[in-house]
Amino acid sequence: MSVHSKLSTTVRLAAVAVVSLALFGCATVKMPVPTTASADSLSTLRGANLAPAKAGAFVLAPGKPAAMDTTLDGLRGSSVEPANGSFAKTLREELVVELKAAGLYDEASNTVITGELTDSQVDAAIGTGTGKLGAHFVVTRDGRSVYDKAIVVDAKWDSSFVGAIALPAAINQYTALYKTLAGKLFADPDFQKALAK
Repeated sequence: MSVHSKLSTTVRLAAVAVVSLALFGCATVKMPVPTTASADSLSTLRGANLAPAKAGAFVLAPGKPAAMDTTLDGLRGSSVEPANGSFAKTLREELVVELKAAGLYDEASNTVITGELTDSQVDAAIGTGTGKLGAHFVVTRDGRSVYDKAIVVDAKWDSSFVGAIALPAAINQYTALYKTLAGKLFADPDFQKALAK
């Protein structure tokens, strides 16, 4: 292969790479709706002797920017959006999936779990990626508040220089925080006391 051909091939490959990065940099990924329960949460719920509950309203916490509930930045120009239009509602769906799998969800229950999304962030930085998810949960029983607590979870992971590797990893890490947050809520002794039979 001549020097000219090699140069042309290199230029073409570089152009493809630039176009690919440009396209990927503008990408918006839809976060999947929760459909499966965590084995750890199932074990916790089934072993706690709890009464069934239902999920009420899950909304963005007062004073938080509206965009926190609808889009997730920190992904090198790309972003993530919730499939149902709201990260707060995604958290609600996660709790419902977990409770249903444990046989502890009942729409007729007088015990209601509500939540406010207080934090939602991810950073696919080169070297170390970080993510955080937080919510303020309230449980009412027969209209009386029996649980009121803010819970936050976070994660750190090795983040590649290569965007095509780092971005999917960051999205997966962020998505996993929903199960982690639900698990931390279920494992809280005060929550278990609020739902005790």
